[in-house]
Amino acid sequence: MSTARTAPRRRRALVVGACAAVGVLLSGCTGGVSAPSGSKNEINYALPANFTPNWIVPIGTPGHLNTNNASISQVLWEPLIAYDGSSGEIGWNKDNSLATDAKFAADDKSVTITLGDRHWSDGEPITARDVEFWFNLVRENKKSWASYSPGKAPDVWSSFETIDDRHFTLDFDRAYNQQWMLANELSMIRVMPQHVWDKTSDSAAVSDLDRTPAGAEKVWAYLIDAGKKISRYASDPLWKTVSGPYRIKSFSTSGRVELVENEKYDGGGAAHVKQINLLSFTTVAAEENALRAGTVDYGYIRASDLGIKKSFTDLGYHVERWSGWAVTYMPYNFNNPEMGAVFRQLYARQAIQMSVDQKTLSKVLFNGTAVPTYGPVPQGQPSAFLSDEQKAEPYPFSNSAARKLLTDHGWTMRDGTMVCTSPGAGEGQCGEGVEKGTEFKMRVLSQSGSTETDNMMSALQSSFEETGIDFDIKTAPVNSVLSQTGQCEKDDPACKWQLSFFGSAGSWYFPAYPSGDALFASGGGSNFGNYSNPEVDRLIDRTTTSSSLDAMPDYSKALAEDLPVIWLPEPDYQVSVIRDGLGGFAQDSLANFHPAMWAWTE
Repeated sequence: MSTARTAPRRRRALVVGACAAVGVLLSGCTGGVSAPSGSKNEINYALPANFTPNWIVPIGTPGHLNTNNASISQVLWEPLIAYDGSSGEIGWNKDNSLATDAKFAADDKSVTITLGDRHWSDGEPITARDVEFWFNLVRENKKSWASYSPGKAPDVWSSFETIDDRHFTLDFDRAYNQQWMLANELSMIRVMPQHVWDKTSDSAAVSDLDRTPAGAEKVWAYLIDAGKKISRYASDPLWKTVSGPYRIKSFSTSGRVELVENEKYDGGGAAHVKQINLLSFTTVAAEENALRAGTVDYGYIRASDLGIKKSFTDLGYHVERWSGWAVTYMPYNFNNPEMGAVFRQLYARQAIQMSVDQKTLSKVLFNGTAVPTYGPVPQGQPSAFLSDEQKAEPYPFSNSAARKLLTDHGWTMRDGTMVCTSPGAGEGQCGEGVEKGTEFKMRVLSQSGSTETDNMMSALQSSFEETGIDFDIKTAPVNSVLSQTGQCEKDDPACKWQLSFFGSAGSWYFPAYPSGDALFASGGGSNFGNYSNPEVDRLIDRTTTSSSLDAMPDYSKALAEDLPVIWLPEPDYQVSVIRDGLGGFAQDSLANFHPAMWAWTE
């Protein structure tokens, strides 16, 4: 998130009015950018188009899952265990982690963590008590935590035992796959300053409130409420005690963020550049104008603009593809009162998937910077997690085969749209819950601000029409899409959404171990459409508990065939345009950005 990116998975001193001065479209520049100063103390980084940072609290809530929010938060408060691909391969980045070691018991039922000799920016030591603080808050408020999936963290941890200030043990409720536990569960732990945050109001004294259920709930409510006050991020004393290489200098509700070096930082991943300016744009066109004006040091272009790459290299930039460890898809809302019953029919999902020409979309629309995705495991990089069945495209593109599948199951084409004319659950009928006269009409709430997304939605609309499926497209900023298309019950007024699309640069960026417990397990925290399949739940559980080499491929096969979502091409996270002389890093395939690694090399 990551979320979802929409994650997956841009900067310099900003001047009011600079948009007009350098020719950037006024309608597309939301934060203001300065003309280049030549200073090597700053970097201007362009955030994805139409993304406005809206969360820094190290405990995520629904609607705030964008990977860019997480990237900002993690440079302020470093994770216990940070995983990233910034070195060129995915692994534990100990330079930007607060833990230095994790020793699993012989029976894989517990782990003992060692903390580094680290300090908060106010000089207080970082201790096991700060980890326990996070643990207590999440345990007592897990249903409000966006990363929660029943049976996963924090449910998997039966107890927290402090050994001393720098050592603690987490006991598990059973044995787990070490790779999954380390990369997917322990990496979610965010160490927070208990000595500053353990209170229920701005004026309240800090106490050990988190150690009782009622107290933990009140502290959680206070922190989440404070997190909603974006305009106070830079001024609120609450957010000034940090552990990461940067601290907040300014944070505008319009999308402009300035980060400055935390001079008290004592970890291994110190900042190389004093100030990072994160710039927000409403469109890619506006961002490209800023690149041409020289006011962005690290930005991006559309894949369709690769043909004019030279126009940017001539300006002193180099162009690099940023590939991601991700899958892209549109979730179905299986609880939608209008179309949920249709979506629950496997044949209907097969017909929809067969109407998606992923190979052509990847080659033409994304200019060869995308790969088809046929299941839940990323296909842009080779891995032992991928099944042969997923690789082989279980449902090849064919509008005629899709139409036949529908007519074989009780649908009849009328005025260009399939209509259920044979209701019932028997052979040749539409399926349980699908009423006679139901029209095969779908609507999607899709991310705005992306030409690639707009073009893909139009292409899908045309292809679905060939099959006899109506496809209505509505757009909104990505934060709105995420907030309006969450989990819901059938009778809930918020359950009117049918399909959601929140990222042409990757719907979901995985941890190093790409299990689907959050996405596709029944009740998973990011299972937005309420997909549920007991057999899939069993396979997902096996990926987290078994060390068998077959566990992930079996899961890959099952979801490639059962189609919990509409699988779509997985594009590169972005095509980056980077000023010559800026380097010191590789682009993280987990879609996070790591400003502390950036450096002017010339």
